[in-house]
Amino acid sequence: MSPRNIQKDQQMRKERMEHILNAALQTMAKRGIDSTSIKDIAKEANLSVGNIYTYFTSKDEIFSEVLLRGQTMYGRTIALLADLDIDPREKLFEIGKGWLSNESNWAFTIMLQSIRTNQAVSAEIKQAATQRFTDNLEPLAEIFRQGQKAGGIIQGDARQLAFYFVSLIQGLTLQLAPGYEIKVDIDPEKIVRLFMIPEEEGSTSDLFKKNNDLSYINKKMFDR
Repeated sequence: MSPRNIQKDQQMRKERMEHILNAALQTMAKRGIDSTSIKDIAKEANLSVGNIYTYFTSKDEIFSEVLLRGQTMYGRTIALLADLDIDPREKLFEIGKGWLSNESNWAFTIMLQSIRTNQAVSAEIKQAATQRFTDNLEPLAEIFRQGQKAGGIIQGDARQLAFYFVSLIQGLTLQLAPGYEIKVDIDPEKIVRLFMIPEEEGSTSDLFKKNNDLSYINKKMFDR
């Protein structure tokens, strides 16, 4: 087989695995972890059960890979944002905007919480997911430290504030489940302002309206 054909096969395999993982995420969010089977995932992906087993050995492996993929991409992107030379409050705004604007993050949030609390899931998968969640707080906490140092973010333990922030974003994401949306406008700017030092009205009115094109970063973290 030529190098070009090998490369093409590898790309097709990667794309097929991504397709299966996306189907698994949607299925597990709709049906719950216990009620989801390989057959259900195959149906959602429009593939045969045999096709699924070509790429994954078990449902647990699929669970683990979905979480690993999502949490790793998220952590890397928060770290990229932390290193940018822009106002830390804008960084928080971009995180909130990107997360809430993605149509599948409600499913990922449900899956993450379900796996961490479901007795049928192995302790190894639970521990790995919890550790990645904890590790991902650090670059977010660094953004809070930057904001505190600059004087725009309220004081307090930066890691604790990061935990509050991500928990609030994830909780709001659950209100966006298709067909059951709460008809309330979710404004990322107002979320960030909960963590900002109060200033004179209008003094930061243009803070979140700058033309920083961070779509390439949000794509890395949030796009399927």
